[in-house]
Amino acid sequence: MGTMVTLAVLICIVGAVIRKMIRDRKNGKSLQCGCDCKNCGGCGNIKK
Repeated sequence: MGTMVTLAVLICIVGAVIRKMIRDRKNGKSLQCGCDCKNCGGCGNIKK
């Protein structure tokens, strides 16, 4: 029973991470650096 609960929690966490990655990608954010790719000159030109 404990294994099933752990598996269900793990599936929920992984699903939430994947959903956030897809949502960020649709909003124009990069999966690699997390910056806004619409206004980016390339990942080497990140303003710090």
